[in-house]
Amino acid sequence: MTSAEIRRAFLDFFRERQHKIVPSAPIVNKDDPSLLFTNAGMNQFKDYFLGDSVPSSRRVADTQKCMRVSGKHNDLDDVGRDGTHHTMFEMLGNWSFGDYFKDEAIAWSWELLTDRLGIDADRLYATVFEGAAEEDIPVDDEAKKHWLRYLPEDRILYGNKKDNFWEMGETGPCGPCTEIHVDLRTDAERAASPGREGVNVDGSGVVEIWNNVFIQYNRRADGSLVNLPERHVDTGMGFERLCMVLQGKTATYDTDIFTPTIAAIERLTGHTYGGSYAPDAKADMAFRVVADHLRAVAFTIADGQLPGSGGAGYVVRRILRRAVRYAYSFLDRKEPFMYQLLPVLVREMGEAFPELARQQEQIARIVQSEERSFLQTLENGLTRFASLDSQGGTIAGKDAFELYDTFGFPIDLTRLLAEEQGLRVDEPGFERALQEQKARSRQDAAREVGDWVVLSPEPSVFIGYDLLSDAGAQVTKYRTVKVKDKPQYQLVLDRTPFYGESGGQAGDIGIIRVGDERLEVLDTVKENDLTVHIVNKLPTDAQAEVYSEVNHADRQKISAHHTAAHLLHAALHEVLGEHAVQKGQDVRAGKLRFDFSHFERPTPEELEQIELLVNQKIRQNIPLLEQRDVPIAEARNSGAMMLFGEKYGDAVRIITFDPDFSSELCGGTHVPHTGELGLFKLTSESALAAGVRRIEAVAGERAEWYVRGRLAALDGVREQLKNTSDPVAAVASLQEENRSLKKVLEKLQASQANNLKGDLEAAFEEVGDVKFLAQKVELTDAAAIKNLAFQLTGENERALVLLASESDGKALLTLAVSKGLAGKETGAVNAGAMIRELAKHIRGGGGGQPFFATAGGKAPGGIPAALAQARELLAARN
Repeated sequence: MTSAEIRRAFLDFFRERQHKIVPSAPIVNKDDPSLLFTNAGMNQFKDYFLGDSVPSSRRVADTQKCMRVSGKHNDLDDVGRDGTHHTMFEMLGNWSFGDYFKDEAIAWSWELLTDRLGIDADRLYATVFEGAAEEDIPVDDEAKKHWLRYLPEDRILYGNKKDNFWEMGETGPCGPCTEIHVDLRTDAERAASPGREGVNVDGSGVVEIWNNVFIQYNRRADGSLVNLPERHVDTGMGFERLCMVLQGKTATYDTDIFTPTIAAIERLTGHTYGGSYAPDAKADMAFRVVADHLRAVAFTIADGQLPGSGGAGYVVRRILRRAVRYAYSFLDRKEPFMYQLLPVLVREMGEAFPELARQQEQIARIVQSEERSFLQTLENGLTRFASLDSQGGTIAGKDAFELYDTFGFPIDLTRLLAEEQGLRVDEPGFERALQEQKARSRQDAAREVGDWVVLSPEPSVFIGYDLLSDAGAQVTKYRTVKVKDKPQYQLVLDRTPFYGESGGQAGDIGIIRVGDERLEVLDTVKENDLTVHIVNKLPTDAQAEVYSEVNHADRQKISAHHTAAHLLHAALHEVLGEHAVQKGQDVRAGKLRFDFSHFERPTPEELEQIELLVNQKIRQNIPLLEQRDVPIAEARNSGAMMLFGEKYGDAVRIITFDPDFSSELCGGTHVPHTGELGLFKLTSESALAAGVRRIEAVAGERAEWYVRGRLAALDGVREQLKNTSDPVAAVASLQEENRSLKKVLEKLQASQANNLKGDLEAAFEEVGDVKFLAQKVELTDAAAIKNLAFQLTGENERALVLLASESDGKALLTLAVSKGLAGKETGAVNAGAMIRELAKHIRGGGGGQPFFATAGGKAPGGIPAALAQARELLAARN
């Protein structure tokens, strides 16, 4: 069976058993603050297990895009080292929310694997939970009883908490599980030893294929377990492993999920893949890293997460860079090439995940841009490596960590570079620096979550589309969360007018009165389907009646900017084209930020046209048309804008401002008429990533402030220019005059440098076999100083020249070394390494090449000490 047929067979099997087939949730987790990425199939159903939301169907099945590259489940560093680890993977799953339990789950698992998919029943083993007496959790005899209908007792094993008790995290839904394992060994190997000895043993040839979790407990923050109101089934089967079993392979990379991509890598690189267990370890590992990481990066970008410098974006960039550096080091790829693999990925997976095909061009542009950028960073890293102080034959751990942290060099790449030059790496020192960074990161992200104190099981209902205040609600739960050791108080109401931050719209602020006690709502957030109010304190009597009121002025400003975002989105389509779709937004009371796909910088005329069009729609005072609870299929047919990377339910809300102009699926708040915006003004436009642009804008009162401020600044410029009638021409004239004066100054500096040259040549002294000069010069032009230094060293085969200068209270050190003296061999001088030592005296930093380097600092008083130390370092070089 092909991978596509296997996926289809799984979904068809559970469709026949009255399971609703639901689409995969986005791989980027936007609704759960505890997760950057969806790392298991159950993530999108978390609220059902907790009882915070009611499912539309009690039986569900899907294939879920997952990533395990951060937090508790982090497989990134293992990917490529063997034939089975992945960053992005598919998890096939079936769920029961308070419906069927162990009997049906086990029966259907057996039927699907043996009857429908044809796996040899004699190769299957099952594990069940052995119990935990210390927590009073019983042995799972019920699961064993059901398995005895299909397996002999010697192929049913007991497993411990690590293997057979599944927990979502430190807290939350959990329960015993039964794992299904397949013996993939040859008949001869099976005859030599029983498969039971290889269950849960790495490399044994017996692999876990499916995990059936029976969720019946909730783990509290104090470690205790309480029974959930209902019992659920949560199963997860690794799609890649299933394909490996059914296609008779021993590595997932040898299945048809990856072989087309690996074949394309062979064509593009000229290297041959030796297989998942071939001896050419480094090159073959690079094949697997590139094939795996391409999927992870493509799927996250398709779901709206761009590579970036923080959060989920940083993880995506790190994955991509890991692939680039392996291809660079072991497949000889010095130019971008991963983006060329995208058509193969789309051909193989685009049918199951259409978001890949529809965004193929943009994903390719972003990947290519990131590849090109990091290849330059790699070159800079190699230059940095060449300048490292390796005296004693060792690369210091802190330097190896700098290469890892700043330039993305894995420790094995640094080790390889060191070995080529006969050096070693202080790997214990590197490991210490790495652990220190991880400890700092954990401290920065420290978040201690207490248990909810549950007063009522009622779900949280949002009434804020219609009301900004409400009386008679009740607190249903509350808790304290510690963020960086500071308490944060959270409470949930059975109904609330407060909008929780989601979809790029900021959360509401306001007040909540519980009885006679007044609480300030500092923010409102969404946690899955739960609206959580962040308050300044917890109520003394949480069971008293609640009055809640949103800050009206703040909501109006947020709503105005959100409506402006919709009008802007429609205007981008009309002016730039329908490809200009939203890639992200941040809507607040004071401004909006809107990211959209577009492959070139909009012209000033296009930006002016966009702004004029939005303001035209504002002046038309178009009324809001809001449609709630529209079936998702009907919404698709309506032509309303839908975004990839968003999780839509069975029923959605459509926001329309003129059906021929702006119609989008949206859960945010809006003004009733566009005229309430008053004025819309673009404030900036910039590039965010390859193929993605960013517009920032203001509306309403903020737009008025912005325009008044710009006019006031213009009046100030006019005043400085003696109230000229044409300030643009006057400024241009001043700029031209400034350029002319700069040229005159440069000539004077060059002439002064020539006059200095003779005096400086006479000041050379002999330090060993080197002509040495260290002087402070009365020059301020860095180019003139550099030219002078090169002239002085260029006339000598073995010379070192250090020139110091001072300007505007800052110091500049310029160090030049004759090419015959520069290098890394014994007795040579490395200008880059030396300048970093000298820069300490002027309280600055610098760097450069072995033959030329500069440093700047804010302490010119340290120049004499720097000049003196240069002589000492030169004398001690041997």
